[in-house]
Amino acid sequence: MNQFDLTARRARLGPENLALEDLADGTRYTYGALDAQAARFATAARTHWGLALGDRIAYLGHSRAEFFVMLFGCAKAGLILVPLNWRLAPPELAVLLEDCTPGALLYGPEFAEVAAGLAPHQAGMVRIALGQAEAPARRYAEDLASVIPDLTPHPDRDPDTPWYLLYTSGTTGKPKGVIQTFRMMFANYLNIGLAVELSGRDVLLNVLPMFHTAGINLYSSAVLLLGGTVLVQRNFDAAATLDVLAQRATIFFGVPAVYQALLAQPQFAGERLAGVRSWGCGGAALPVTVSQRYAEAGIRVRTGMGMTETGPTVFLLDEDQVLAKPNAVGRPQLVTEVRIVDRAGRDVAPGEPGELLVRGPGVTPGYWRRPDATADTFVEGGWLRTGDVARCDADGDYYIVDRWKDMFISGGENVYPAEVEAALLQHPDVAEAAVIGIADERWGEVGHASLVVVAGAAAPDAEALRAFCRERLAGYKIPKVFQVCTALPRNALGKVIKQELRDAANA
Repeated sequence: MNQFDLTARRARLGPENLALEDLADGTRYTYGALDAQAARFATAARTHWGLALGDRIAYLGHSRAEFFVMLFGCAKAGLILVPLNWRLAPPELAVLLEDCTPGALLYGPEFAEVAAGLAPHQAGMVRIALGQAEAPARRYAEDLASVIPDLTPHPDRDPDTPWYLLYTSGTTGKPKGVIQTFRMMFANYLNIGLAVELSGRDVLLNVLPMFHTAGINLYSSAVLLLGGTVLVQRNFDAAATLDVLAQRATIFFGVPAVYQALLAQPQFAGERLAGVRSWGCGGAALPVTVSQRYAEAGIRVRTGMGMTETGPTVFLLDEDQVLAKPNAVGRPQLVTEVRIVDRAGRDVAPGEPGELLVRGPGVTPGYWRRPDATADTFVEGGWLRTGDVARCDADGDYYIVDRWKDMFISGGENVYPAEVEAALLQHPDVAEAAVIGIADERWGEVGHASLVVVAGAAAPDAEALRAFCRERLAGYKIPKVFQVCTALPRNALGKVIKQELRDAANA
C-alpha cells in the first residue's frame, strides 16, 4: 500500500459531506473544500514560502480545524509538519526548532509574540500568521487566497516517508522527534477504527491538543479516512464539551483529566449523553472510581494503551470487560504484535511482569536525525522497546504495571510505584499520589510518595499513612517518605512528570 492522496479520494467519494467544523469560529469544511484548501496550502508553501520536498513547517497554535488543512496540505506538497507543544517555554521551543530546522513557522494570533521571539533562532525561517501579521511575517489567509489550487491528486509515495514529527516531552533528556508516516496512520485505523466500528456516519468531538498523537489519531485521522465528521474544540471546556456530546457527537476519546472534569460538571447526566455510542480513554490510567461513576451513569469507558511511537493504538479493552477488568488495557489489536520480556530479552512466563515490546506497521521507523536513539529503542527483529512493564492474564488481557524506568529495587525486591499509588488512592483523604524511588543507605532504594489531599480534608500524618499501607502492601513496598503538595507536575495529557519529583527529592 502506497501513500495516496486521502483528501482527493474522499472529495471524489463525497464532496458535500462535512469533514470538519471548528467550534470556536464556526469554520466548516466539506471534503471537497478540505481537499481544495489543502491543495492551496501545498501551492502556497511552494510559491510563497519557498519550501521544497522534505522541508519542515512548524505550527505553533491551539487546536483548530485548519490544522488538518496543514496536515493534508503537507502530504500533497511532500512536506513534514511539526506541531509544537504550545505549553513549552520559548527556550524549550527553540530547542525543537534547532532540531527540526523548519523552513517556515506557522502560528496562531495567540502566539504572535512568541513566534517573533523564536525567529532569530532559525535564519531564513519564514513566519506565517493565521491572523493579522506585522512585517516581515506573511498572512496565511492572503497567501492561500492568492493561489490557484492544483486539484490533481499528489503522486503515490512510499508509505514510510516522514509526514509529520511529534516531539516527546523530553522529561528524561533531549526531546526526540518521533517520525509519523502514512503507514502508521492507516495501521492505527485498522487497530482502532475496526475495534470501535467507526463509520462515515460518526461524529467525533475532538478536545485533545494536536501536538499530541491522541489529538490527531484518536480518532480524528480514522474518522476522516472513513468520511465522517470531526468537531474541533479550540481548548477543552468541560461545560461546552458536555453540550456538544449531548447534541451532536456519536464517539468520544479523552484522557482521565477530561473524564474527571466532565463528572464535576453539575449538568453531567448519563441520559443526556445517550447519543454517544462509544467512549475511549488513554494517556494515563483511568482511576477505578471514575470508571465506576461513569458505569453508574450507563456509560462504559473503554481503556487502552499506545504511544507516540506506536501510532498510537496497541491495546483496547473490550466493552464487556470494562467493569470486570477496570485496570486492564485489553488485548493487542489487529495489526500489532506484542511480547513481554525480562532484562535479558527472554520471554517471561505467563502472568509474570516484564518489559513490553511492540512490532507492526503502526510502529515508527525511528526518531528524526537520531540514529543513536533509534538503535537504542529497537531490538533484534524490529521490536520496539516501550519502557513499560506489562503482564498478561490467563484470558489474554494485558495490564500496564508501571514504567520500566520507574521501578526501583528495595532490599532486593522489585517495587512498582503504580501498585503503591493505587493503594494510597484508596485512602479517603488522598486525591492524587505519585511514588518514586530514592536512595537509601540500608535498603538501596525506598519509596517517596508525593500526595495531594482531597479538598477540605486534613492531611493524614505519615504514621497513619504507613498503617493504612501496611494493610494493603508488603512492608518493602511502603514508602519511607510521605510529602503533601498542592499539585503534581503533569504534562499536556495529564501524566505525572516523575523526573521533576526526582529532581525535587534529590535537591
